[in-house]
Amino acid sequence: MSSPLVLPRGPKPPLRDRIAAHAAVGAARLIARLPPRHIRTVLTALRTGAVPATHDQALAARTAVTGTSPRCAGPHCLPRSLATALLCRLRGTWPTWCTGVRTAPFAAHAWVEAGGRRVGEPPGSDCYRPLMSVPPRERRG
Repeated sequence: MSSPLVLPRGPKPPLRDRIAAHAAVGAARLIARLPPRHIRTVLTALRTGAVPATHDQALAARTAVTGTSPRCAGPHCLPRSLATALLCRLRGTWPTWCTGVRTAPFAAHAWVEAGGRRVGEPPGSDCYRPLMSVPPRERRG
């Protein structure tokens, strides 16, 4: 019998950031229970009014999430990616939230991107092809 894979947690963020990260993780766990089309609808509504996140901003949010939640630091990519996007939104920004698959061997994955790069993903994760994404809203000006 194999033991579950547990990824190392990020550094413990300051109390102010932990409170926001806990709120984002709690909301992400609720959103993750929704069907995919409803997840997209919720995220599309939440991104309104946010500016595109930079890679550093999204990485800081992901680090706060993984440093706060052992579940998000582990193999639970959907709540981790949702919490990262939600924490960015609490800070006034929005990354591109993505979910996709690889075919050999088949696996699904969820992640965030900013500045045209995947945020905090290990090498080799570029084998996942996006099926659904919620990018920042384009500003009309």
